[in-house]
Amino acid sequence: MISGRFDFAGQAVHLSVTGDGPPILLVHGTPFSSHVWHRIAPQLARRYRVHCFDLLGYGRSEMRAGQDVSLGVQNRLLGALLDHWRLDRPHIVGHDFGGATVLRAHLLDGRDFRSVTLIDPVALAPWGSPFVRHVRDHEAAFAGLPDYIHRAILPAYLRGAVHRAIPDAELAPYLAPWLGPTGQPAFYRQIAQMDRRYTDEIEPLLSGMRTPTLILWGEEDRWIPIAQGRKLQARIGGARFEAVPEAGHLLQEDAPEAILAALADFLPRD
Repeated sequence: MISGRFDFAGQAVHLSVTGDGPPILLVHGTPFSSHVWHRIAPQLARRYRVHCFDLLGYGRSEMRAGQDVSLGVQNRLLGALLDHWRLDRPHIVGHDFGGATVLRAHLLDGRDFRSVTLIDPVALAPWGSPFVRHVRDHEAAFAGLPDYIHRAILPAYLRGAVHRAIPDAELAPYLAPWLGPTGQPAFYRQIAQMDRRYTDEIEPLLSGMRTPTLILWGEEDRWIPIAQGRKLQARIGGARFEAVPEAGHLLQEDAPEAILAALADFLPRD
């Protein structure tokens, strides 16, 4: 694996490339990082050149006060990385906010992909849990919580994305970026900047998808109900839809083998 940093508008973005073959780009969602692909990327790398990165303000990418980490900037970052890597129509997989980022790059910015796979994406309103809505209204109060209270809230919130009982050791890499004097305010910053207008912009354009599209959805997703996935399929003409049993919002942890099997069946065999 080759890891590095990319400068985007004066901000450092963590990225990595592994494997050899046709390019495939994996885009994580919120409140996660490229760590979500740790069970997926090594398997794909046996056949593809796998590109991963941390969204601006997430994971090992730069976090700082006053930073724009909204969906309005992440598709611009994606476009800059496509140019940096010189990727022409790669396969692309987007989870959660990563799905919205992929859709915005495709439908608003004219970026074309060989295939699009969306995993429990944020795409159609309404979205955002009661916790998210409350934090949006009180960002400053949450950013200044005592450390021990934040450390109690964060695991409870993240466990809601996983259907199985995820052990503490497996949850720890998801928690780590959001801890400490830099990570804690960054966690509440990205929630405060969640705005439905960024998905409202693309909703009327969904029927204009120009590439084969696969939608995967965990049947036990408590963050975005599977009914939203079926609505999305209906908006995207010709999209394939696969429901994954015994899996929540973080499908990569509940059923990585289901993602790999679906991609093996969906992606061209060349």
